[in-house]
Amino acid sequence: MLVRTDSKRPISRLIHGLPLWLFLALAMVLASSLSHAAEAKPKARYVFFLIGDGMAQAQRSAAEYALAADAGPDIPGGTQPGGVRLVMNSLPVQGITTTSSLNSIITDSGAAGTALACGVKTYNGAIGVDGGRNPVRSMAEMAHDQGLKVGVVSSVSLDHATPASFYSHQPTRNNYYEIALDMAGSGFDYFAGGGFKDPEGKKSKTEGEKKNALEVIKSKGYALADTREAILALTPNRGKVLAVNPVLDADKALPYDLDATATNGGGVSLAEFTAKGIELLDNPKGFFLMVEGGKIDWACHANDAAAAIQDTLAFDAAVAQAVAFAKKHPAETLIVVTGDHECGGMALGFAGTRYGNYYSYLKGQKESFLAFTGRVKEYKKAHAPENAKLEDILPVIQETFGLILPDQAQREAMKAAPKPNEDTTSPVNPYGMFLKDYEVKEVQAAFERSMAAKTEGDKDQGEYLRYGDYEPLAVTLTHILDQKAGVAWTTYSHTGMPVPTSAQGPGAETLGGYTDNTEVAKRIMAAMGLGGK
Repeated sequence: MLVRTDSKRPISRLIHGLPLWLFLALAMVLASSLSHAAEAKPKARYVFFLIGDGMAQAQRSAAEYALAADAGPDIPGGTQPGGVRLVMNSLPVQGITTTSSLNSIITDSGAAGTALACGVKTYNGAIGVDGGRNPVRSMAEMAHDQGLKVGVVSSVSLDHATPASFYSHQPTRNNYYEIALDMAGSGFDYFAGGGFKDPEGKKSKTEGEKKNALEVIKSKGYALADTREAILALTPNRGKVLAVNPVLDADKALPYDLDATATNGGGVSLAEFTAKGIELLDNPKGFFLMVEGGKIDWACHANDAAAAIQDTLAFDAAVAQAVAFAKKHPAETLIVVTGDHECGGMALGFAGTRYGNYYSYLKGQKESFLAFTGRVKEYKKAHAPENAKLEDILPVIQETFGLILPDQAQREAMKAAPKPNEDTTSPVNPYGMFLKDYEVKEVQAAFERSMAAKTEGDKDQGEYLRYGDYEPLAVTLTHILDQKAGVAWTTYSHTGMPVPTSAQGPGAETLGGYTDNTEVAKRIMAAMGLGGK
């Protein structure tokens, strides 16, 4: 008997007309096909979640433009806008992610970290809890429960908001002591990077005797490695590890990468911590590794483009470690790179340079704003306000930022210099690094403010808009240099700008398009077989 296939005949009548044995056979074939299709879809066994704190599209692009300006014609695309690609920008899946918190368009790192780690919106300042202050599980905790090895790496203190969101549950990110104790109880296999802000609980409001958090962590079976030699010598049979960089700043973070040559002797880079994590966590069952480039955010808070760019490149070097590992297990390795929010309102353009941009000028900066602030403080200690002279510190300004105070002859020559070029990134003004008259006035005013006996808290609103909470001369010089390069800033805080999300590997296709940060978390969880979409 022939079955009629007239397209106008209802499908239900076609099915009704089939013999029962044929209908059952077709159903079994379809079920088997669907089952095989589900089985064929690979699960992410090795997962890298790399988060650039404060890193949005402007920070990524600025790093690429700076690379192009540095490379010149030596590499393909050198000197040309868009001619150089970061590793993270080369991943096959690219999307846009919104970052608002439960109570603000502009998130902080606690709410953003919780969204990325747990897939839940919460209020600014929260760590691993929802809007009702109820603990919510992170993907790292879920992965650990399923027997995967888990690692957390950060270039800032390990009790800071973003890393803490993956293992801690606290109503406020300022509970640094309690967060450190949560780390001890997490059972995760590898913690590495910065140190701890309050290991003795001096700022904790918890009553009763407080044991040193580091001692508690070690009592839970963690081996502490805090020299470069000890960290690099770690092997997988060492068990649970806490690796703390031997060189830390006052906030227990790694030095800015821009300062690494001068201050990080004997230290370990973010990429090296990532590579060591891969070595220690690699096993047939799989692992989850979160890596945070935290000082991108701190540099952007201070409006220091050169420091932000250098730490973005250091973070990208960590991404490169993940990509290298993925080549060994391409069908099972998921790499996701995103930011928790934008910081600084970084703009790749400035009114004074019009359509021109001169990223090569940023090479004149040899130290971060923080290192220069230390120099200013030393000068201030040795000079009373009435004896302080800008001329004394001009050689340090030129050494640190490449900015030059012109003499009278140079001032006259500058008047005939070319106007800002609107069509190329190549600097055409031989006096580009010379301070113009209005810039000299800004520097003089900032110097006088720096030398004054007033504290930072004495600033009025106008001074805050000029200097933020930073050393006035330092932030003024970063502003001037950045503007000469064609980079500007709108704030010393975060912004509500969406951030790029990049991915490759199983489940990466779900991260393209326009998504929220909570969806990023849920889709990574789904790719790992932990639930979510």
